[in-house]
Amino acid sequence: MAWSERIRMKSKIKWAALGGLVLSFASIAVHMFLAKSSAGLVQYMAVTAFSDDLNIIDRFSGKGAGYRRLWAKVDTLEPLQPYANPRSTPYPVPNERNNGFIYAKIHGGFEKIRTSIPDLVAVARLLNATLVIPEIVDSTQSKGISSRFRSFSYLYDEKQFMAALASDVIIVRNLPPNLLEGRKKKLYPVFKPKSSSSTKFYLQEVLPKLKNAKVIGLVVADGGCLQSTLPSTLVEYQRLRCRVAFHALHFRAEIIELGHRIIERLRGPGHPYLAYNPGLKRDTLAYHGCAELFQDLHTELIQYRRGQMIKQGIVKDELSVDSYTRKRNGSCPLMPEEVGILLRALGFPARTRIYVAGSETFGGQRILIPFRAMYPNSVDRTSLCSKDELVNIIGPETTLPIDAFKFPPPKSEKQQKEEWDKAGPRPRPLPPPPDRPIYQHEKEGWYAWIGEKDSEPDPSPIEFREHAHRMLWDAVDYIVSLEADAFFPGFDNDGSGWPDFSSLVMGHRLYKVASSRTYRPDRKYLVELFNTTREHLYHPPRNWTLAIREHLNKSMAEAGIVQELQHSKTKSFLSHPLPECSCTLKMPDSIKKGSNLEALYRKQDKCPPSFEQSLKSIAKSQDTTATEDTETQEDESDAELIESDENSQVDVPSGEQDDEMDPDD
Repeated sequence: MAWSERIRMKSKIKWAALGGLVLSFASIAVHMFLAKSSAGLVQYMAVTAFSDDLNIIDRFSGKGAGYRRLWAKVDTLEPLQPYANPRSTPYPVPNERNNGFIYAKIHGGFEKIRTSIPDLVAVARLLNATLVIPEIVDSTQSKGISSRFRSFSYLYDEKQFMAALASDVIIVRNLPPNLLEGRKKKLYPVFKPKSSSSTKFYLQEVLPKLKNAKVIGLVVADGGCLQSTLPSTLVEYQRLRCRVAFHALHFRAEIIELGHRIIERLRGPGHPYLAYNPGLKRDTLAYHGCAELFQDLHTELIQYRRGQMIKQGIVKDELSVDSYTRKRNGSCPLMPEEVGILLRALGFPARTRIYVAGSETFGGQRILIPFRAMYPNSVDRTSLCSKDELVNIIGPETTLPIDAFKFPPPKSEKQQKEEWDKAGPRPRPLPPPPDRPIYQHEKEGWYAWIGEKDSEPDPSPIEFREHAHRMLWDAVDYIVSLEADAFFPGFDNDGSGWPDFSSLVMGHRLYKVASSRTYRPDRKYLVELFNTTREHLYHPPRNWTLAIREHLNKSMAEAGIVQELQHSKTKSFLSHPLPECSCTLKMPDSIKKGSNLEALYRKQDKCPPSFEQSLKSIAKSQDTTATEDTETQEDESDAELIESDENSQVDVPSGEQDDEMDPDD
C-alpha cells in the first residue's frame, strides 16, 4: 500500500512539474510577444519617471513665490508685442512684370538655412524679382532620403511659405520651362555673396546682370547673403525678414506634430520645463579655437577642422591657440557641468524637467554625464519619442549599404617612426607615450582615420543621410525650445562666427513673447566668477551664488536685451529683431532717463489701437477660464516644493543660510 502511494505521489509531482514547465513556456512566449509588439514604446519610460518625481506638485493648483521666482514672465518686458506688419504707406504689391527670376542654393545646416531664406526673400524684393523656392543642398546631396519630399519641403511647408508672402514677393516652385534649360546649360550668371553683402552690391552689380539675363543664381554658404543692419530707409526690409522667419517659415506638418507631442509629454499635468542647448558643435569649437577643452581624441578632430577652415579662409588666425584664454574671453561654450552649477545657483531643484536640444553634442553623451547627474530629469527627443515616431518624420528611405570598417595593414615600429619624422608640423598634439597600448576601440568608428591618415575621408552615403536627418532633429528641438517655459544657451552668437541654434531661438522668443524667461549669460563674466579664488567669497555681501543669480536674472530683462543689441545684432538680425519688428502697448512706469529700460523702449513704436483691443479680448477670455488660487495654497505649494528637494546634496544655500556659514570654510 505504501509502495502504491509512493508511485501515486511521484506521478503527481511529475504532472505538477510538467504543468509548471508548460506555464513557464507560455509565460516566455507571452513576454516575447509583448516585447516585440511594444519595442517602440520602451523609450517612454522617461515620462513615467517625470510623474513619479514631480507628483508632489499635482496636489496643489497654486503657483506661489517659489514657482514665480523660477518660471514667471519678466514684468518689465510685458508691454513689448510682436508687430512685423508693413507700416510705410504705400507698400506696393509685387508685379509679375518684374526684372526676372532668382534661384538659389543654400549650403549648411539648419541654422544657415533658416538665416539665409529671409535674406533671399529680402534680396528678391529689393531687386523686384521673382524668387524660385530655394534649394537646400544638404538634402539634395543625400540621395538616400525619402523621395516624398522635395528639397525645400524636407523641412518647410511650401504652400504656407508662398501664401504668407504673396503680398511681398512672387514665389514660384520652378523656373519656366524655357528658362530651365538655360540653367542646366549654365548660361546664367551665378553669384556667391557673403553674409555681409550690402544693398549696394545687389543694386550696382547684380541688378544690371539680372535685367540683361532675366535669370541669376545665388550660392549662399555663409549663413546669409545680406548684411544684418540695414539703413533706416530700408526698415521695411527688416520687417520683411521677420515676416519670413517668424510667420512664413512653418515646418512641415509631421515635424510640428512631433514637436508638440514632445511638449505635451514634458509638461504633463501642468509642469514647466527648461530647454538647454549645449552649443557644443565641432565647427563652432574649431572656429573659436576651443580644442583644448576636451583633452582627448576630440581635441585632434577639432584641430583638423580648424586647419580646414584656415585653408578655406574662414578662419584668419593661427592653428594652435590657447583655448583657456579664448574661454576667459567668452569665446568658448559653457561646459554642461558649468551650466548645471549655474542652474543650481539660480535655485532650480534637481527634479526640474530639462530638455537638451541640438542635433549635435560634440564629445557624445559622456560629456553630459555631470549635467545629468545634477539633473536626472534631463532628456532629449530620443528619450521622449519612440523609434516609429522618429521614422515617421523621416519618411520611407531606400536601404543603403553599411560602411564596413577595414583594419589597415599593420606597420612596423620603424615605418611608424619614419612616417612621423617625415610628417613635419601638423594639426595634432604630441604623440602618445611609447608604452601606451593602442586599443581596438580606438581603431574603430568614424574617427579611426586619425591614426592612419592625414586627411579626413569623404562622407559616405550614410553620413550624407545623417546630415539631412540632423536638420529634422534641429527643427523638432527648435519647436520644443521655442515653447519652453525657460531657455538657457550654452553658447550663442556674440557678434562673431555664423548664426547658431541658440541665437535663433532667443531671437524668436524675443519676438514672439519678449517677457519669456530667456537667459542671456555673459560667458566672459561667468568664467571669471568660476575662476575666482579670493577669500571670503561665499560670505555676504560678496556671495558667489548671489552674484550668479543677480547676473542671470538681469540677463533675462532689459539689461540683457540691450547688451545683445550691441553684440549679436551686428552679425545676425534674427537673433535680435528689435525695435523694427515690435511695438509697445504702453511705456512702463517710472522709467529713469539713461537706464536700460529707457534705452529699450525709446525706439519702440506704439501698437495700433486694433492691436490693443485684440489683446484685451484674449486676456478677458483667459481670465474667465482661469481658476483663482488663494495665498494659503501658494504658500503650501512653495513649502512642499522646498521640502521635496531637501534631500539633494547640491542645493544652493539661501540668504539666511549664508549668514550662518563660516566665512573661512
